[in-house]
Amino acid sequence: MTFTEQALAIIKQIPEGKVMTYGQIAGLSGSPRGARQVVIILHSMSKKHRLPWHRVINAKGEIGFKDEEMYFVQKLSLEAEGVAVTPDGRIDLNLYLYEPEI
Repeated sequence: MTFTEQALAIIKQIPEGKVMTYGQIAGLSGSPRGARQVVIILHSMSKKHRLPWHRVINAKGEIGFKDEEMYFVQKLSLEAEGVAVTPDGRIDLNLYLYEPEI
């Protein structure tokens, strides 16, 4: 399986109410330094593959969008699934991080 196929499979597994980081997905897909590649996969393939893109955040536990509209779409999507997001866009990884059994 290619890196992209692995990443897609992992992203599709993230359950409602949980999050994963770009780097975590990259590492599990076989490329620990491939976090930016995961960003590209999400950006270019989310609609086609119906990915739960909103469940992927940065390594600091933050929503990574600088675009205000996309930031709020992701924040509201996570909150609708029961994920607490602080006013500055942080998610407690101790509570919400999903660690798949691979």
